[in-house]
Amino acid sequence: MEGASRDLPQDILMDIFATLEIPDLVRAGSVCSSWRSAYSRLRSLGHYTRPQTPCLLYTSESAGESVACLYSLAEKRTYKLTLPGPPISSRHLIGSSQGLLVTVDDRSEMHLVNPITGEQIDLPSVITIEQVKPVYSDSGALHKYEFSWHSAARVYGPPSVSAPEELRSKLHHKAFVFSDDTCNGYIVVLIHNPFCQLSFARAGGDSWIWLPPHTHYDDCIYKNGLLYAVTSFGQIHAFDLSSPVVTMKMITGESDLEDRFLNAYIVQAPWGNLLQVWRLYEHCDLEPEPGASVFWNTGELIIYEVDASSGERTKKTSCLRDHVLFLGHNQSLCLAAQDYPALKGNHAYFTDDNVLWTKGFKNNPRDMGILDLGNNGREELVSPQLCSNCPAPVWMTPNLRKMKLAFNE
Repeated sequence: MEGASRDLPQDILMDIFATLEIPDLVRAGSVCSSWRSAYSRLRSLGHYTRPQTPCLLYTSESAGESVACLYSLAEKRTYKLTLPGPPISSRHLIGSSQGLLVTVDDRSEMHLVNPITGEQIDLPSVITIEQVKPVYSDSGALHKYEFSWHSAARVYGPPSVSAPEELRSKLHHKAFVFSDDTCNGYIVVLIHNPFCQLSFARAGGDSWIWLPPHTHYDDCIYKNGLLYAVTSFGQIHAFDLSSPVVTMKMITGESDLEDRFLNAYIVQAPWGNLLQVWRLYEHCDLEPEPGASVFWNTGELIIYEVDASSGERTKKTSCLRDHVLFLGHNQSLCLAAQDYPALKGNHAYFTDDNVLWTKGFKNNPRDMGILDLGNNGREELVSPQLCSNCPAPVWMTPNLRKMKLAFNE
C-alpha cells in the first residue's frame, strides 16, 4: 500500500499534502523523491494555504544546544529542529510571529529565524536604537555598549556601560514581526528598556526608528498601517506607520481594574474588534522557604472588547465561546476553534511572559498550560521539566514562506 501511495500522480499527492499540518507535511516531503517533488511544487506554486495550529517551541538540554523542540498540538508529538548558529540555547528569545522567531545573540544583536526552513537574517544593529551607543577599543573593535536610561519625557539615571553579552538583559523585552500591506513587506516592532518603550524597523531598512514619548508597553498588533500598542495601565495607542511622519492617537485611556494584574495583551478578534486581555496571577511565591521553588501561577484572564474606531470598551467577558487565545512571549492570537480541530474552544493556551521568567529564575517551575475561561481550571500542556530555562518557551505558528521573498531581498 505504501509503495502504491508513492506512485500516485503529483496533482493527487499535492491535494493530499495540502491538507496536512506543516510538521507532518515536512516529514512527508522527506519520504521519497516523488513525495519531495510534490512537496516542493506545492510550496513553489503557493497552493499551500492550510491554517496552521500553533505549536510550542522550547529548548531541552537533552536535545542539544542547537536544537529547538516543537510540540505539535495537532499531533500531540514533539519534533526536533536543528537551527542555524549561534546555538539557540545561547540566545534570548524575545518574540514569535508570522512563523518567525526574534532572537538576540551574545553580542546583543537581533536575528529573525524561521525554524521550519532553517533560514536566518540579521535585523538592524542594536547600536541604531536611540538609547544605545557603541564603545570601541583602541584597535577599533566593538568593546562595550553605553546604555542611556532616558525616554522622551525624562532621564532616569546616568548612562551605564555593558559588555556586549550583558546589554540584552537590560535592553530587550519583546519583539513582533508584522506583515505590512502598505509597502508589500514586513516590519519588526521592539519593546525595549528603559521602561518598555517602542522602536520599529522596516524590512530592508538599516536602523531602528524610535516611537516616543510613552513607556510601559506590554503588547502590540498591526493592522492596515496602524500599530496598536497596549500599556501596563490599559491605555491603547495607535501609531500610523504608513506615512513618512509617524503620528499617534489615544484609543483608550487607563483601565479602572484593580492593580493586581501583571500583563496586558492586545489581540485582533476574528470578528473585527480588538480584545484587551488582562492576565492575573495568583499563588505567587517569590521568596520561598529554603529548598523550595519560586513560582508564579496564572489564575484568571479578564477580557474586554474594544471598538478601535470609537475607543469604547464595549464588553467585559470571561467567555470566548468557540474561540481560543494564545498568550505568551509571542504575538497574541485569537483563533476560531472550528478551524482548528485540535484546539479547545473558550480556552487560553499560555506560556511564561514575565521578565522574571524570560530572563531569570532559572531552574524554577514554569507558568504554562491551558486555562478554561469558563471556570479558570488549569491543565498541563507538556511537562515543565522538559523545558530548559533559557530561552523561554513561546508559541509559534509554523510557516513555510521563504524569508528572502517575504523581505523582498
